[in-house]
Order: sequence, then C-alpha cells, then structure tokens
Amino acid sequence: MNWTRRSVLTGAAAMGSTLIVRPTLAAEYQFSQYHNQAASGPLHKNLTAMWQAVRTETNGRVETTVYAENNKLPGGDRDALKMLIAGEIAFFTLMGGIIGTVVPVAEAQQLPFAFASAAEAHKAIDGPLGKYIGEEMAAKGMHLFPVAGFDNGMRQVASISRPVAEPQDFAGMKIRVPPGQMMIDTFSAFGAEPVTTSANQIYDALKLGKVEAQENPLAILEGFKLYELVKYVSMTNHMWSGFNAMAHRATWNALPADIREVIERNFTKYVRLQRQDQAAFNAALREDFVRRGLVFNEVKQAAFRAKLPGIYAIWKEKLGTKCWSLVEAEVGKLG
Repeated sequence: MNWTRRSVLTGAAAMGSTLIVRPTLAAEYQFSQYHNQAASGPLHKNLTAMWQAVRTETNGRVETTVYAENNKLPGGDRDALKMLIAGEIAFFTLMGGIIGTVVPVAEAQQLPFAFASAAEAHKAIDGPLGKYIGEEMAAKGMHLFPVAGFDNGMRQVASISRPVAEPQDFAGMKIRVPPGQMMIDTFSAFGAEPVTTSANQIYDALKLGKVEAQENPLAILEGFKLYELVKYVSMTNHMWSGFNAMAHRATWNALPADIREVIERNFTKYVRLQRQDQAAFNAALREDFVRRGLVFNEVKQAAFRAKLPGIYAIWKEKLGTKCWSLVEAEVGKLG
C-alpha cells in the first residue's frame, strides 16, 4: 500500500505545543472528472457531491477531482473529448451533439422539435435509445453509464437586437451553436448563420459582435452571465440538451467490480437528483431575468417545423434506420 504522511494540528498543537503526525492512506484510484458548466451550477454541485459519496462508500479508495469549464482547456469540449478517448481523463460529461462528431448516433438526442420536454428526453435516453447509443460509443473507447443523462434543459434563443417569433426572424442572424452538424443544419434551414464556439467563449463572442444570438437553456444565461449582453429570450424549445456521463472504457473495465458498482449506482442517483435541481433552476430563472429587464416571447413551433422535412430526411439516413426507429418509438413520427 502507498502511504503519505500529513501533518495534523489538534488540541494543544493548535496552540503551538505539540505536533501530531498521522499516516494517511493515499487513494488507490485517483481520477479527473471534466464538465463544461460553471462551478455555480447544478451539474458541478451534483458531480462534486456524487464523487464525495463514492469516496466515502469506498473508504477513500477512490478520489476524484471535478473540473468545471473543462479545466479551462483552450479547445473546450473537443479537447476534453479527445482526452477522454485517449485515457488522459477518466470521466467526462458532454452533450450528444458534440459526442456525435465521433459517434454519429449520439446526435439523435438533439433532433430538433423531437422531444416535447426534458422528461420525455430522459425517458428515451434511459431506455433502448440510450442503450443503443452506449453500444456505439463503446466501439470508440467510451463507456456510457446506464442512467447517464444529466439535464441542461430545453434550449431557447437569446438575442441582442431582436426577438425570434417566425423563421424569417433568423434571416442573416449570426448565432452561436455548439459543435455538431445537426445544430448547424437546423439553424441554416431557418436562414441563420451558425457559428461554433465552446461554451466558455459565448460571452466574448456576443460582446465582440462575432454573433448576435445564442441558443441554450436558461441556466447557461445565468452560469456564464450572458444576461448582461442579451435582451430578448424567445422560448423556442427547439431541442433538449443534456450531458452524458461517460468514462474512458479501458479505465472503467479495469476497475474492480465493487468499485464499478459504487460509481454506477451513484451516477444513477445523482443524475436523477440533478435533473430535479436543473428543472427548478431553469423555472426560477425566467422570473429573475424578467426582473433584470430581459424580454421573453412565446414561439409557435409549426412554422419552424415546416422548414425541417429535408433535415429529418438527411438525418434519418445519417443516423440509420435502427436509431431513427428508436427515436420515433418514443416521440412519434418525425418529418
């Protein structure tokens, strides 16, 4: 066993009289957990609590450091995903659209106007659709947990100069989207000009005029202080957004069964807790933003859906018949 020595001041030692040195058992497994959200948000808080629970239940055998905003990696999610696949980090959470740059079927999680609510998306990704995506991810060196979908919420459009009520309002609008071809295809179909950046670069992109809008759940407006720059929030509910809990597959498979059981059970527990926290957080933010002067408008989706049959046809072919059937089994016919 590896032991470290740590000085601990207790009792009279705090008064300068006695120094007690106790041997402390070093963690048998030390890991890094990356995610792209702010440290103040529900995802970071729940991941931190989860790994603390794992540490406690394994009697200190597992020690995991949680890094918000991907530890400020210059390339953001793309860099972190490469690190996960290479085994340079052991655990990572990421939205399906970006995973889709490596595992195309993961983009099914973000089909536009497919899921009517976050709860509907959770049901799908906890079931056969999520299992199939996990099987495809395994071939690329990633382990997807059985209950993996931390929540971000339904995505809305927040803009600086004008609200979005009809597809034509997107004409010529430069809008930030995360990496992922489905996002680009969708907003191009509406007439917008998609621009990709990592999450922690959205603020600067808006401030410097590189984009005039962005689309995200309300929590992102708060976490990255985008409310300081945008004026209008259009409740498009155009896609569900969440964060898939993943591990480097070889690292995961090498762990003892008892350790894997503790980690998997706690992922299941804290994914479900975080979903509740995130839903409450997003719901409360709308009232807060109105008080801060943001202007909200509701959006009728029919006109936007009318622009998408061609996109659905393209993505049905890209995702494959099996994946498409699993989606439609949950949400009904698309296109």
